[in-house]
Amino acid sequence: MGVGYTEVRGKVTGLTPGRHGFHIHVFGDTTNGCNSTGPHFNPHNKPHGAPFDDERHLGDLGNIVANEDGDAEVFIRDLQISLSGPHSILGRAVVVHADPDDLGRGKHACITIAIIL
Repeated sequence: MGVGYTEVRGKVTGLTPGRHGFHIHVFGDTTNGCNSTGPHFNPHNKPHGAPFDDERHLGDLGNIVANEDGDAEVFIRDLQISLSGPHSILGRAVVVHADPDDLGRGKHACITIAIIL
């Protein structure tokens, strides 16, 4: 039996100090910047919500906070996202929004999710 959650860890640099929306988007395609990543990952057609809400997009991971140097440590344990199965987040994009959970407005930075061994 597994632990029941997926853990996301990392560091994001080069941000403005403060809170930034942190979401998983549908596509891992970053050929046109974050414009090609699509909307928040939402395979169950749920409303937008906070990471602790039962009813939310799978991609809703809340906000990360950048310090005065623009660095944000990411440590998230989530009960809904998975690295396997039909709704895996592998190959999708993580998008860091310019502002706190800006719902699609503003500038973004993005990467594709992969396993590094």
